[in-house]
Amino acid sequence: MKSSPKAPSPWARARARYRWLDHIARATNRYIDRGGYHYVASITYFSLLSLVPLLMVVSSAAGFVLASQPGLRQTMVEAVVSTLPGGLGDKATDLLTGFVDQRTSVGVFGLAIGLYSGWNWMNALRDSLTALWGQNRSDQPLLRLIAVDLLALLGLTAALLVSFTLTLSGTALGSYLLRLAGLDDTSWGHQLVSASSVPLSLAADWLVFLWVLTRLPREPVGVRSAVRGAVALAIGFEALKLAGGVYLRLISNSLTGIAFGSVIGLIFFISLVARMLVYVTAWTATGSDAPPRPVQPPAPVELKPVIVVDPPVAVPATIGVVTGVLGTLLALRWRRSRG
Repeated sequence: MKSSPKAPSPWARARARYRWLDHIARATNRYIDRGGYHYVASITYFSLLSLVPLLMVVSSAAGFVLASQPGLRQTMVEAVVSTLPGGLGDKATDLLTGFVDQRTSVGVFGLAIGLYSGWNWMNALRDSLTALWGQNRSDQPLLRLIAVDLLALLGLTAALLVSFTLTLSGTALGSYLLRLAGLDDTSWGHQLVSASSVPLSLAADWLVFLWVLTRLPREPVGVRSAVRGAVALAIGFEALKLAGGVYLRLISNSLTGIAFGSVIGLIFFISLVARMLVYVTAWTATGSDAPPRPVQPPAPVELKPVIVVDPPVAVPATIGVVTGVLGTLLALRWRRSRG
């Protein structure tokens, strides 16, 4: 008696009924199978490693500004001396002066470390997007790989600058219109400007993430399949920014929270952004409109006949030897029987 086929599980029935749930399940499976956790950890590590040289470069630029503006430098020195008590003010002044004097070496050293850490960060980011899109990392010379990744890093920097410029210009334009209308002193006017800047920020984030999803993988990716993923990333990034603002307000009431909570919050924020980017890439790559990856045929197999020649066996000689031995034994036996 044949047993009836096993009924599908509730999870399988739910996936078959709801396409969005099946899409999420396939994206999650790809995220796990392609090592998404490892890529998130790598991106987070190199992001934190890149912060120190970035701060060094920014500090060097500030040192050049202070060196060219003696009045501003004297104002900062006086502010530091008046704020810190006793000898701490003099030590801080000496530190500021030495920092301005060593601005060139700090900038060069920070730029050198920044290029190394920035390349590693971009390499990890591009490898993660390539893997989550189901692509194979192409083998190319190391110098060419470094050059291409550094160009991609410059492209991402340019995209971020364009995004920030659009956001800042929209906010500045709103404030300018408030001043023209004589509503600069009203609270609701500033709230209106802040609310109107949200769609502009979303549009700028969408452009940046669309560039990331389509240009950073090591093989070409269709723009159409990445549009919805860029929208999801833009909304999620703005939500994380709002949550980060709330978190900073919560920890700003204590010195311990400011000292340690800001560092923990920064690490957590970078990790969440990296995780969101990698997962949304998996979600985008498993969409119904994503370009299918062709299955590569196996490498051709060359068949070569192998002829093995066994060593010849001397059959007649062997038979002759055996026959001679048997004849000798029979002759000896016959002589004994006659004797």
